[in-house]
Amino acid sequence: LTVRVRPLTCTETRRGDQQVVHSLGDGAVHVSAARHDATFGFSAVFDAGASQEAVFEGSGMRQLVEMAIDGFSCTVFAFGQTGSGKTYTLMGPLAQSETQPASPALLGLMQRSFTCLLEQSRSRGSDLALSASYLEIYNEQVRDLLSPGPPCALPLRWSKTRGFYVENQLSVEFESLEAIVSLLLQGSQRRRTSAHALNRHSSRSHALLTIHIRSRTVSAHPAPGESWGASACPGKQGTLCFVDLAGSERVKETGSSGELSVEANSINRSLLALGKSWGTRHGSPAGPHRSPVTSFVAPPPAGHCISLLAKPRGKRTHIPYRDSKLTRLLARSLGGSGITLMVACISPSSRCLSETLSTLHYASRARRVTSRP
Repeated sequence: LTVRVRPLTCTETRRGDQQVVHSLGDGAVHVSAARHDATFGFSAVFDAGASQEAVFEGSGMRQLVEMAIDGFSCTVFAFGQTGSGKTYTLMGPLAQSETQPASPALLGLMQRSFTCLLEQSRSRGSDLALSASYLEIYNEQVRDLLSPGPPCALPLRWSKTRGFYVENQLSVEFESLEAIVSLLLQGSQRRRTSAHALNRHSSRSHALLTIHIRSRTVSAHPAPGESWGASACPGKQGTLCFVDLAGSERVKETGSSGELSVEANSINRSLLALGKSWGTRHGSPAGPHRSPVTSFVAPPPAGHCISLLAKPRGKRTHIPYRDSKLTRLLARSLGGSGITLMVACISPSSRCLSETLSTLHYASRARRVTSRP
Protein backbone atom coordinates (compact mmCIF):
# COMPACT_ATOMS: atom_id res chain seq x y z
CA LEU A 1 0.00 0.00 0.00
CA THR A 2 1.39 3.38 -1.05
CA VAL A 3 0.42 7.00 -0.38
CA ARG A 4 0.60 9.93 -2.78
CA VAL A 5 0.37 13.53 -1.59
CA ARG A 6 -0.74 16.00 -4.24
CA PRO A 7 0.53 19.62 -4.33
CA LEU A 8 -1.51 22.48 -2.93
CA THR A 9 -3.75 23.92 -5.63
CA CYS A 10 -3.67 27.58 -6.67
CA THR A 11 -7.03 28.09 -4.98
CA GLU A 12 -5.76 26.59 -1.72
CA THR A 13 -2.61 28.73 -1.84
CA ARG A 14 -4.57 31.95 -2.49
CA ARG A 15 -6.96 31.05 0.32
CA GLY A 16 -4.06 30.71 2.73
CA ASP A 17 -4.42 27.00 3.45
CA GLN A 18 -1.54 25.53 5.43
CA GLN A 19 0.37 22.43 4.37
CA VAL A 20 -0.22 19.89 7.14
CA VAL A 21 1.09 16.71 5.48
CA HIS A 22 4.81 15.99 5.13
CA SER A 23 6.74 12.99 3.85
CA LEU A 24 9.46 11.85 6.27
CA GLY A 25 11.08 9.33 3.95
CA ASP A 26 11.26 5.53 4.31
CA GLY A 27 7.51 5.17 3.80
CA ALA A 28 6.51 7.51 6.63
CA VAL A 29 4.08 10.42 6.38
CA HIS A 30 3.46 12.97 9.14
CA VAL A 31 0.28 14.98 9.73
CA SER A 32 0.71 18.01 11.95
CA ALA A 33 -2.03 20.53 12.79
CA ALA A 34 -3.88 21.96 15.76
CA ARG A 35 -4.96 19.07 18.03
CA HIS A 36 -3.59 16.57 15.48
CA ASP A 37 -0.10 15.12 15.36
CA ALA A 38 0.28 11.65 13.87
CA THR A 39 2.77 9.61 11.84
CA PHE A 40 1.79 6.73 9.55
CA GLY A 41 3.96 4.09 7.91
CA PHE A 42 3.40 2.50 4.49
CA SER A 43 5.31 0.66 1.78
CA ALA A 44 6.09 3.96 0.05
CA VAL A 45 5.07 7.62 0.27
CA PHE A 46 5.28 9.97 -2.71
CA ASP A 47 5.30 13.67 -1.92
CA ALA A 48 4.04 16.53 -4.07
CA GLY A 49 7.28 16.63 -6.09
CA ALA A 50 7.19 12.96 -7.14
CA SER A 51 6.97 12.35 -10.89
CA GLN A 52 4.54 9.95 -12.53
CA GLU A 53 7.47 7.70 -13.43
CA ALA A 54 8.66 7.66 -9.81
CA VAL A 55 5.20 6.55 -8.67
CA PHE A 56 5.13 3.77 -11.29
CA GLU A 57 8.58 2.43 -10.42
CA GLY A 58 8.38 2.95 -6.66
CA SER A 59 4.90 1.55 -6.07
CA GLY A 60 5.64 -1.95 -7.38
CA MET A 61 3.43 -1.47 -10.44
CA ARG A 62 5.99 -3.02 -12.79
CA GLN A 63 6.13 -6.18 -10.67
CA LEU A 64 2.33 -6.31 -10.66
CA VAL A 65 2.27 -6.30 -14.48
CA GLU A 66 4.79 -9.15 -14.57
CA MET A 67 2.68 -11.20 -12.15
CA ALA A 68 -0.43 -10.65 -14.29
CA ILE A 69 1.47 -12.06 -17.27
CA ASP A 70 2.39 -15.06 -15.10
CA GLY A 71 -1.31 -15.79 -14.60
CA PHE A 72 -2.22 -13.97 -11.39
CA SER A 73 -5.29 -11.79 -10.85
CA CYS A 74 -3.82 -8.36 -10.10
CA THR A 75 -5.61 -5.16 -9.12
CA VAL A 76 -4.54 -1.59 -8.48
CA PHE A 77 -6.97 0.93 -7.12
CA ALA A 78 -6.72 4.55 -6.13
CA PHE A 79 -8.86 5.95 -3.34
CA GLY A 80 -9.20 9.17 -1.37
CA GLN A 81 -11.17 12.38 -1.06
CA THR A 82 -12.67 13.97 -4.16
CA GLY A 83 -10.02 16.11 -5.86
CA SER A 84 -7.09 14.30 -4.24
CA GLY A 85 -5.46 13.20 -7.51
CA LYS A 86 -6.76 9.66 -8.02
CA THR A 87 -7.60 9.93 -11.72
CA TYR A 88 -4.41 11.89 -12.40
CA THR A 89 -2.33 9.16 -10.74
CA LEU A 90 -3.99 6.45 -12.82
CA MET A 91 -4.42 8.26 -16.15
CA GLY A 92 -2.54 11.55 -16.12
CA PRO A 93 -4.05 14.91 -17.16
CA LEU A 94 -7.78 15.03 -17.87
CA ALA A 95 -7.24 17.27 -20.91
CA GLN A 96 -6.01 14.54 -23.23
CA SER A 97 -7.51 12.82 -26.23
CA GLU A 98 -6.45 10.75 -29.22
CA THR A 99 -5.75 13.95 -31.17
CA GLN A 100 -4.14 15.74 -28.19
CA PRO A 101 -2.18 13.14 -26.21
CA ALA A 102 -0.62 13.98 -22.86
CA SER A 103 3.09 14.60 -22.50
CA PRO A 104 4.93 11.27 -21.96
CA ALA A 105 6.23 12.52 -18.59
CA LEU A 106 2.66 13.02 -17.34
CA LEU A 107 1.23 9.62 -18.30
CA GLY A 108 -0.29 7.71 -15.39
CA LEU A 109 -0.03 4.17 -14.06
CA MET A 110 -2.39 2.82 -16.70
CA GLN A 111 -0.51 3.91 -19.82
CA ARG A 112 2.85 3.01 -18.28
CA SER A 113 1.50 -0.44 -17.40
CA PHE A 114 0.24 -0.94 -20.95
CA THR A 115 3.72 -0.13 -22.28
CA CYS A 116 5.34 -2.45 -19.74
CA LEU A 117 2.88 -5.24 -20.58
CA LEU A 118 3.63 -5.12 -24.30
CA GLU A 119 7.39 -4.83 -23.71
CA GLN A 120 7.35 -7.82 -21.34
CA SER A 121 5.40 -9.82 -23.90
CA ARG A 122 8.07 -9.25 -26.54
CA SER A 123 11.03 -9.81 -24.21
CA ARG A 124 9.63 -13.05 -22.77
CA GLY A 125 8.87 -14.53 -26.15
CA SER A 126 5.28 -15.04 -25.03
CA ASP A 127 2.36 -15.38 -27.34
CA LEU A 128 -0.17 -13.15 -25.56
CA ALA A 129 -3.83 -12.70 -26.39
CA LEU A 130 -4.91 -9.38 -24.87
CA SER A 131 -8.39 -7.93 -24.43
CA ALA A 132 -9.92 -5.15 -22.37
CA SER A 133 -13.25 -4.41 -20.70
CA TYR A 134 -14.22 -1.10 -19.10
CA LEU A 135 -17.20 -0.38 -16.87
CA GLU A 136 -18.49 2.15 -14.38
CA ILE A 137 -20.72 1.80 -11.34
CA TYR A 138 -23.03 4.82 -11.37
CA ASN A 139 -25.77 5.08 -8.73
CA GLU A 140 -25.40 1.32 -8.13
CA GLN A 141 -25.90 0.56 -11.84
CA VAL A 142 -23.17 -1.23 -13.80
CA ARG A 143 -22.60 0.37 -17.22
CA ASP A 144 -20.34 -0.71 -20.07
CA LEU A 145 -18.06 2.15 -21.15
CA LEU A 146 -16.93 0.42 -24.35
CA SER A 147 -20.30 -0.64 -25.71
CA PRO A 148 -21.64 1.72 -28.42
CA GLY A 149 -24.94 3.49 -27.95
CA PRO A 150 -26.48 5.06 -24.85
CA PRO A 151 -25.40 3.56 -21.50
CA CYS A 152 -27.66 0.88 -20.08
CA ALA A 153 -27.54 -1.11 -16.85
CA LEU A 154 -25.99 -4.58 -17.05
CA PRO A 155 -26.86 -7.42 -14.65
CA LEU A 156 -24.31 -8.58 -12.11
CA ARG A 157 -24.31 -12.38 -11.70
CA TRP A 158 -22.54 -14.96 -9.59
CA SER A 159 -21.41 -18.51 -10.34
CA LYS A 160 -19.27 -21.06 -8.52
CA THR A 161 -16.64 -21.04 -11.25
CA ARG A 162 -16.47 -17.32 -12.06
CA GLY A 163 -17.54 -15.65 -8.83
CA PHE A 164 -19.22 -12.28 -9.43
CA TYR A 165 -19.23 -11.18 -13.07
CA VAL A 166 -21.01 -8.71 -15.35
CA GLU A 167 -23.30 -10.35 -17.88
CA ASN A 168 -23.09 -9.20 -21.52
CA GLN A 169 -20.07 -6.97 -20.93
CA LEU A 170 -18.11 -6.15 -24.07
CA SER A 171 -14.48 -7.27 -24.21
CA VAL A 172 -12.30 -5.81 -26.99
CA GLU A 173 -9.09 -7.43 -28.22
CA PHE A 174 -6.01 -5.27 -28.83
CA GLU A 175 -2.43 -5.80 -29.97
CA SER A 176 -0.79 -2.37 -29.77
CA LEU A 177 -0.27 0.46 -27.31
CA GLU A 178 -2.22 2.82 -29.56
CA ALA A 179 -5.23 0.49 -29.55
CA ILE A 180 -5.50 0.08 -25.76
CA VAL A 181 -4.90 3.79 -25.10
CA SER A 182 -7.66 4.56 -27.59
CA LEU A 183 -10.04 2.26 -25.68
CA LEU A 184 -9.05 3.90 -22.40
CA LEU A 185 -9.70 7.42 -23.68
CA GLN A 186 -12.97 6.47 -25.41
CA GLY A 187 -14.32 4.83 -22.27
CA SER A 188 -13.16 7.64 -19.98
CA GLN A 189 -14.98 10.22 -22.09
CA ARG A 190 -18.22 8.30 -21.52
CA ARG A 191 -17.77 8.20 -17.77
CA ARG A 192 -20.05 10.42 -15.67
CA THR A 193 -18.34 13.56 -14.33
CA SER A 194 -19.60 16.85 -12.86
CA ALA A 195 -18.25 20.00 -11.23
CA HIS A 196 -18.63 21.03 -7.60
CA ALA A 197 -16.88 23.31 -5.12
CA LEU A 198 -13.90 20.97 -4.53
CA ASN A 199 -13.37 19.54 -8.02
CA ARG A 200 -14.23 20.88 -11.48
CA HIS A 201 -14.00 17.38 -12.95
CA SER A 202 -15.39 15.16 -10.21
CA SER A 203 -15.93 11.52 -11.15
CA ARG A 204 -19.50 10.55 -10.28
CA SER A 205 -18.92 6.82 -10.65
CA HIS A 206 -16.41 4.11 -9.80
CA ALA A 207 -14.58 2.89 -12.93
CA LEU A 208 -12.94 -0.51 -13.53
CA LEU A 209 -10.71 -1.19 -16.54
CA THR A 210 -9.68 -4.85 -16.77
CA ILE A 211 -6.96 -6.25 -19.04
CA HIS A 212 -7.42 -9.98 -19.72
CA ILE A 213 -4.16 -11.78 -20.49
CA ARG A 214 -4.07 -15.26 -22.02
CA SER A 215 -0.59 -16.58 -22.72
CA ARG A 216 1.43 -19.57 -23.71
CA THR A 217 5.22 -19.74 -23.80
CA VAL A 218 6.39 -21.04 -27.14
CA SER A 219 9.42 -23.31 -27.08
CA ALA A 220 12.53 -21.97 -28.82
CA HIS A 221 13.51 -25.56 -29.72
CA PRO A 222 10.56 -27.54 -31.11
CA ALA A 223 10.64 -31.30 -30.75
CA PRO A 224 11.54 -33.30 -33.87
CA GLY A 225 8.60 -33.42 -36.24
CA GLU A 226 6.83 -30.42 -34.66
CA SER A 227 6.36 -27.19 -36.56
CA TRP A 228 7.80 -23.94 -35.16
CA GLY A 229 5.55 -22.71 -32.38
CA ALA A 230 3.67 -26.00 -32.04
CA SER A 231 5.45 -26.83 -28.79
CA ALA A 232 4.11 -24.69 -25.95
CA CYS A 233 3.61 -24.74 -22.23
CA PRO A 234 0.08 -24.85 -20.83
CA GLY A 235 -1.72 -21.56 -21.21
CA LYS A 236 -1.92 -19.02 -18.40
CA GLN A 237 -4.76 -16.61 -17.76
CA GLY A 238 -4.16 -13.47 -15.75
CA THR A 239 -5.92 -10.15 -15.28
CA LEU A 240 -4.77 -6.62 -14.54
CA CYS A 241 -7.59 -4.46 -13.19
CA PHE A 242 -7.40 -0.69 -12.62
CA VAL A 243 -9.99 0.73 -10.23
CA ASP A 244 -10.58 4.48 -10.06
CA LEU A 245 -12.84 4.97 -7.06
CA ALA A 246 -15.03 8.06 -6.97
CA GLY A 247 -13.90 10.34 -4.15
CA SER A 248 -15.53 10.45 -0.76
CA GLU A 249 -17.67 13.60 -0.39
CA ARG A 250 -19.28 15.82 2.21
CA VAL A 251 -22.18 17.84 0.86
CA LYS A 252 -21.32 20.72 3.19
CA GLU A 253 -17.89 21.03 1.54
CA THR A 254 -18.82 20.30 -2.09
CA GLY A 255 -22.03 22.36 -2.12
CA SER A 256 -23.80 19.51 -3.96
CA SER A 257 -27.56 19.50 -4.31
CA GLY A 258 -30.19 17.75 -6.39
CA GLU A 259 -28.69 15.10 -8.69
CA LEU A 260 -25.18 15.71 -7.35
CA SER A 261 -26.40 14.98 -3.82
CA VAL A 262 -28.02 11.73 -4.97
CA GLU A 263 -24.76 10.73 -6.66
CA ALA A 264 -22.77 11.60 -3.53
CA ASN A 265 -25.15 9.44 -1.49
CA SER A 266 -24.52 6.47 -3.78
CA ILE A 267 -20.74 7.03 -3.84
CA ASN A 268 -20.45 7.28 -0.07
CA ARG A 269 -22.65 4.25 0.59
CA SER A 270 -20.53 2.03 -1.65
CA LEU A 271 -17.33 3.35 -0.05
CA LEU A 272 -18.77 2.62 3.39
CA ALA A 273 -19.55 -0.93 2.29
CA LEU A 274 -15.98 -1.28 1.04
CA GLY A 275 -14.70 -0.29 4.46
CA LYS A 276 -14.00 3.42 4.34
CA SER A 277 -13.85 4.95 7.80
CA TRP A 278 -15.13 8.50 7.74
CA GLY A 279 -13.85 9.49 11.17
CA THR A 280 -15.98 11.58 13.50
CA ARG A 281 -17.47 14.94 12.78
CA HIS A 282 -16.40 17.72 15.13
CA GLY A 283 -18.89 17.71 17.98
CA SER A 284 -20.39 14.33 17.00
CA PRO A 285 -20.07 11.25 19.19
CA ALA A 286 -18.24 8.29 17.75
CA GLY A 287 -20.04 5.04 17.22
CA PRO A 288 -20.51 2.18 14.80
CA HIS A 289 -23.12 4.06 12.80
CA ARG A 290 -21.89 7.63 13.20
CA SER A 291 -20.04 9.36 10.38
CA PRO A 292 -19.66 12.78 8.77
CA VAL A 293 -22.12 11.74 6.07
CA THR A 294 -24.96 10.70 8.32
CA SER A 295 -26.90 13.81 7.33
CA PHE A 296 -27.54 12.42 3.88
CA VAL A 297 -26.44 8.78 3.88
CA ALA A 298 -28.25 5.88 5.50
CA PRO A 299 -26.33 4.00 8.21
CA PRO A 300 -23.47 1.91 6.79
CA PRO A 301 -23.58 -1.87 6.65
CA ALA A 302 -22.92 -3.62 9.93
CA GLY A 303 -19.61 -5.02 8.69
CA HIS A 304 -17.30 -3.07 6.37
CA CYS A 305 -15.46 -5.50 4.09
CA ILE A 306 -11.91 -4.23 4.57
CA SER A 307 -12.38 -3.74 8.32
CA LEU A 308 -13.42 -7.38 8.63
CA LEU A 309 -10.73 -8.66 6.26
CA ALA A 310 -8.09 -6.87 8.34
CA LYS A 311 -8.92 -9.08 11.32
CA PRO A 312 -7.01 -12.35 11.91
CA ARG A 313 -8.55 -15.18 9.88
CA GLY A 314 -9.75 -16.99 12.99
CA LYS A 315 -11.71 -13.93 14.17
CA ARG A 316 -13.40 -13.00 10.90
CA THR A 317 -17.15 -13.15 10.54
CA HIS A 318 -19.07 -13.21 7.28
CA ILE A 319 -17.63 -10.73 4.75
CA PRO A 320 -20.61 -8.75 3.33
CA TYR A 321 -19.47 -8.46 -0.29
CA ARG A 322 -23.10 -8.37 -1.45
CA ASP A 323 -23.75 -5.02 0.26
CA SER A 324 -22.81 -3.10 -2.90
CA LYS A 325 -21.98 -3.65 -6.57
CA LEU A 326 -18.48 -2.31 -5.91
CA THR A 327 -17.62 -4.83 -3.19
CA ARG A 328 -19.04 -7.68 -5.26
CA LEU A 329 -16.79 -6.84 -8.19
CA LEU A 330 -13.76 -6.39 -5.90
CA ALA A 331 -14.38 -9.54 -3.84
CA ARG A 332 -11.61 -11.56 -5.49
CA SER A 333 -9.14 -8.66 -5.30
CA LEU A 334 -9.77 -8.01 -1.62
CA GLY A 335 -10.11 -11.40 -0.01
CA GLY A 336 -9.57 -14.04 -2.65
CA SER A 337 -6.51 -15.21 -4.54
CA GLY A 338 -5.67 -11.86 -6.11
CA ILE A 339 -2.76 -9.47 -5.60
CA THR A 340 -3.72 -5.87 -4.93
CA LEU A 341 -1.85 -2.57 -4.92
CA MET A 342 -3.67 0.27 -3.16
CA VAL A 343 -2.73 3.92 -3.76
CA ALA A 344 -4.10 6.31 -1.15
CA CYS A 345 -4.30 9.84 -2.59
CA ILE A 346 -4.45 12.71 -0.11
CA SER A 347 -4.46 16.50 -0.03
CA PRO A 348 -1.86 18.38 2.06
CA SER A 349 -4.30 21.25 2.73
CA SER A 350 -5.32 22.12 6.29
CA ARG A 351 -8.88 22.53 5.03
CA CYS A 352 -8.94 18.83 4.04
CA LEU A 353 -7.39 17.62 7.29
CA SER A 354 -10.34 15.51 8.45
CA GLU A 355 -10.65 13.61 5.16
CA THR A 356 -6.88 13.18 4.93
CA LEU A 357 -6.73 11.60 8.38
CA SER A 358 -9.71 9.42 7.51
CA THR A 359 -7.99 8.16 4.35
CA LEU A 360 -4.73 7.45 6.19
CA HIS A 361 -6.49 5.55 8.99
CA TYR A 362 -8.38 3.52 6.38
CA ALA A 363 -5.14 2.81 4.51
CA SER A 364 -3.52 1.65 7.75
CA ARG A 365 -6.30 -0.91 8.25
CA ALA A 366 -6.13 -2.01 4.62
CA ARG A 367 -2.42 -2.84 5.05
CA ARG A 368 -3.41 -5.69 7.36
CA VAL A 369 -5.49 -7.45 4.70
CA THR A 370 -3.76 -10.53 3.30
CA SER A 371 -4.69 -12.79 0.39
CA ARG A 372 -3.50 -16.16 -0.85
CA PRO A 373 -2.40 -15.84 -4.53
